[in-house]
Amino acid sequence: MKPLWRPSPAHIEQANLTRFKDYVKDRWGVSCPDYQALYQWSIDHPEQFWLSVWGYCGVIGENRDENVLEHGDRMPGARWFPGARLNYAENLLRRRSDDSAIIFQGEDKVRRALSWSGLYDQVGKLSRAFRALGVREGDRIAAFMPNMPETISAMLAAASMGAVWTSCSPDFGVQGVLDRFGQIDPSILICADGYLYNGKWHDSLAVVHEISKRLPSLRSTIIAPYFSDQGPAPETAGVGILMEELISAYHAEPIPYTPLPFDHPLVILFSSGTTGVPKCIVHGAGGTLLQHFKEHQLHTDIKAGERLFYYTTCGWMMWNWLVSGLASGATLVLYDGSPFHPHAGTLFDLVDKERITRFGTSAKFIDAAGKAGLVPQRTHSLASLQTILSTGSPLVPESFDYVYNSIKEDVCLCSISGGTDILSCFALGNPVLPVWRGELQCLGLGMKVEVYDDEGRPLTAGKGELVCTAPFPSMPVGFWNDPDGAKYHAAYFERFPGIWCHGDYVALTEHGGMIIYGRSDAVLNPGGVRIGTAEIYRQVEAVEEVMESLVIGQEWEEDVRIVLFVRLRDGLQLDKTLQDKIKHRIREHTTHRHVPAKIIQIVDIPRTRSGKIVELAVRNVVHGQTVRNLEALANPEALELFRDLPELKN
Repeated sequence: MKPLWRPSPAHIEQANLTRFKDYVKDRWGVSCPDYQALYQWSIDHPEQFWLSVWGYCGVIGENRDENVLEHGDRMPGARWFPGARLNYAENLLRRRSDDSAIIFQGEDKVRRALSWSGLYDQVGKLSRAFRALGVREGDRIAAFMPNMPETISAMLAAASMGAVWTSCSPDFGVQGVLDRFGQIDPSILICADGYLYNGKWHDSLAVVHEISKRLPSLRSTIIAPYFSDQGPAPETAGVGILMEELISAYHAEPIPYTPLPFDHPLVILFSSGTTGVPKCIVHGAGGTLLQHFKEHQLHTDIKAGERLFYYTTCGWMMWNWLVSGLASGATLVLYDGSPFHPHAGTLFDLVDKERITRFGTSAKFIDAAGKAGLVPQRTHSLASLQTILSTGSPLVPESFDYVYNSIKEDVCLCSISGGTDILSCFALGNPVLPVWRGELQCLGLGMKVEVYDDEGRPLTAGKGELVCTAPFPSMPVGFWNDPDGAKYHAAYFERFPGIWCHGDYVALTEHGGMIIYGRSDAVLNPGGVRIGTAEIYRQVEAVEEVMESLVIGQEWEEDVRIVLFVRLRDGLQLDKTLQDKIKHRIREHTTHRHVPAKIIQIVDIPRTRSGKIVELAVRNVVHGQTVRNLEALANPEALELFRDLPELKN
């Protein structure tokens, strides 16, 4: 088998990763002839490695006595850079020019840009406004916002003074917002007056008004108009303070950054919350900055002046990952709205229009583009595009084929995987390595990743649990309202004591990469044989008639049987011929054990607001169990389609 893409010698020579290897050799006298040698050095000598990332990427901060790791034998309990002090916002706002720092596109209705100098001034004014409103170090600032420039400005203003940021997208209902923000007692709420989706304006003010009444900790609510050039909507009166009016009271002055400890809380992210109230995961400023520097510059090859795009909302960790791109001098391209409005090729239009070099999206978008018959290499230039990033769910091998056959041949396709839990990745792309069909290219530098069997024994081949056996800087500071760390410990360290167990079912490859077969808690277990859900999805969604699918294990006659739900193309019905076609495809390309006992047509599939299908919630409904947090779903009504299905009674 040949790789789908190889970097040219010139590409390798110019890569940041190549220069980083030279930096390591000059500083430590260590010669790493290839990536695997560099990776091995990074996990064998983590203190030297992370100090090298600090130096090579030019972290602005003070690292007194260069003590890198304290209690490195503890997980949890290790402390990185215990004597260091830095400010996350200062590292992101190092540039000053009239060039664009942020370009914003709201579907086909609004486009505006903010320069580096303009961003700096806006952040400075907001930080002074926050102080005037009584915000102090450690206070929480919550945002119920679209993915727009004002959201980033407010986040950096919070970080500049040591306030803790948290955000969710404006498509959440009142209870979904309260389930999150109600746990952390924010002092400031920032919102927009509404947002666009699929060509329709959605007003946010009624929801904001209700949220504000039910968050007793709030001192102020700040409103940023979505269409800033049209002025505030009349309905904003009495709901909150207009952001433009608030910052107009201040002049542009140098930002008084607060130097903070390396592990000072930067952001609170929320778990999906599909099985209960979302967990509040606290991430530190230093670990977030250092990991994102590494992932952006070394694994994604971002250089100053490039244009970085990720299709995301403010409720997904990839929004935070995107924002950190400012630290590497990248211009951020933001898109808010439906990726298929006003037509299916909208995001590829954006690539050409804004000269995007690094394009990030979800595996589901790539699959949907293929199902829609898009062939961007025929309809678009894509001359600027160098890297495509995909995450959110496993990218199936057929989607790799689609990218190289229909989007662009000369592009580095980086399927990446990590999570909200670490605000970064365990497996990533790599600008100096080939891309192999169906594989994540490599393990992340400095991340001591292994695969364990059910008894906690390391595997050199075969499928098992993704674990990390040594500390890394972006481990959470902890969970909010978890003073003894019991919830934090139970989430990651209970199964294998002292080992981070991530909850992914994976295998390492002969090329040094990884294949992900799905979430461990969704693994199917018919007859005691473990089957990753992605193994079935790959085959089912290669069937032309199937748009998307969801698979669960149903408890049946003291065992488990596989039940497959399929959403078909419009106008099609699931008859015996199509069922046989699906079963034949699965049996031919996997094993007879993968073949579902039942295949059921469904008209919609429930998913989270970041687009992930919710197998566990469907499994609970099928078994008559309660799904406790419907607000976490983008389409909770879809769950009712799975309740009391007659096909599952026999």
